[in-house]
Amino acid sequence: MDATVTLYCVCQQEYDLSRFMIECEACKDWFHGSCVGVEEHQASEIEVYHCPDCAKIHGPIVVKKRNWLERLPPLKEKKGIQTGTGQFVKELKGRTFPSADQFVKHMSGYQITRKYLEESGFDYPIIVEKKEGLELRIPPSTISMEEIEQLVGPLREIDVIDVERQEDFKLLIHEWVEYFKSPNRQRILNVISLEFSTTRLSELVEPPSIVRELSWVDTVWGHEPLPEDCPYARPAVQKYCLMGVKDSFTDFHVDFGGTSVWYHVLRGEKIFYLIKPTQTNLHLYENWVSSANQSSLFFGDQVDSCYKCVLKHGQTLLIPTGWIHAVLTPIDSLVFGGNFLHSLNIPLQLQIYEMEKRVNTPEQFLFPVFETSCWYAARHTLELLKGKPVHRQYRAQMKTYAAVAMHKQNCAQHQKRGQQLSVPHGAVPEI
Repeated sequence: MDATVTLYCVCQQEYDLSRFMIECEACKDWFHGSCVGVEEHQASEIEVYHCPDCAKIHGPIVVKKRNWLERLPPLKEKKGIQTGTGQFVKELKGRTFPSADQFVKHMSGYQITRKYLEESGFDYPIIVEKKEGLELRIPPSTISMEEIEQLVGPLREIDVIDVERQEDFKLLIHEWVEYFKSPNRQRILNVISLEFSTTRLSELVEPPSIVRELSWVDTVWGHEPLPEDCPYARPAVQKYCLMGVKDSFTDFHVDFGGTSVWYHVLRGEKIFYLIKPTQTNLHLYENWVSSANQSSLFFGDQVDSCYKCVLKHGQTLLIPTGWIHAVLTPIDSLVFGGNFLHSLNIPLQLQIYEMEKRVNTPEQFLFPVFETSCWYAARHTLELLKGKPVHRQYRAQMKTYAAVAMHKQNCAQHQKRGQQLSVPHGAVPEI
C-alpha cells in the first residue's frame, strides 16, 4: 500500500466519498459513522463528538440541548376522570382490590423447569423472590441512568409515553435521562418499549433460562444469519428496558401476539392489576379497546374480578399468555423484561393475534412477523416428530403442530379474501 495514502477511522481505510464520516474534536481524526455507531441524520444533534478512544479521556459525546417540552401539546381539560391523570392515579391508589396471591404461584428459580410447565401448565403468573436458579443475568442494581445512556447510545431515539395524555412521542435517550434525573418534572412520562438487543447493554442482560428454552425466537428461528435478501428479520422482543417515574401508569393491555412476559424489577416497585384471560373477559376487553370512551372507563370495573399484585425490588414475574393487565409505578423504577411466544399456549396466542387484527391494531404494535414465526414453529415441530413415538414429552409439540395446522386453514381463508400473509418461502411444512 502507498505510504503516502492517509488512512482514517478505526477500520484504517482510505477516504470514501460515498460514506458518511464524523470528526473527533479531540484527536481530529475522521471516523465512518457506521464504524462508531453514529448515523448521518444524528450528526445535527451532536454538539461535541469524541471517538471511542478519546471518550475515555475527554468524556462521551455531548448532545445539543433541545427544549423538547415545548414540543408537547398542552394538556386539555376533559370531562370526567381520565386515565393517567393525577386525579386518576390518586383514586387508584386509594382503591381496594382482591389480592392476586390467591392464584399467583410463588416459586424458586430452580423449580421453574420446562418439564414442570409442560406437566402443570403455564396458566397463572409466577413470582420468583430471588434470581438464583433462574440463570438470569442483569446489570448491578447500582447501574446509573447515565451508564444506560452510554450503553444504548446517547443518540438513540426512543418512544416515550406522556401518561396524562396516554400518547407517545420521540425523545433522544440523552433527553430522557435528563428528564428522569430532574427534581422538577412538569409531566409524568414513561418508557416501556426500549428494545436494546442490538446495543452494548445487551451484553449485560440475559433472560431467564426457562424463557430461552421456551421462546420460539431461540428454539425455532435458530441462530444462523438470515439471507441478505430475506424480507423479514428475526424478532427482537426479548430484551426491554423499562424506566418509569413515580405515578406513571400503563393502561390495561394484552401483550402483543399473546406473548408471555418476563419482568425483573432492578430498582423500585411495580403494581400490577391482573385480569384472568377467560373468554368472557377477552370479549369484554375487545369491546373496551374498540370503544370511543376507553380513556374514561377503568377496565377493571368492567369485569367480575381485577386483582392487585405488587412486584418489589429484586423479584421476577412471569406472566402467561393472554393475561389482561395494567401497571402503576408507585416510585421511580428500573425494570428489565421481554416477550416470548412458545408452545404451551398456542391456541390462545393465535386467538389474541386474531383479536388484534379485528380491532385494527397498528402494525408497530403487533408482534413482528407473527405468522412467519408460526410457520417456523410448525416446521420445527414436524422435524422433531418425524419417526418419534408420541410420548408425554412430545405432547406440547403435538399441540403446537395441531394448532398451527388449524391456523394454516384460517390463513387460507384470509388469502381467499385477498389479505397478504407473511409466509417465509420454503418454510411451510406440508400438513
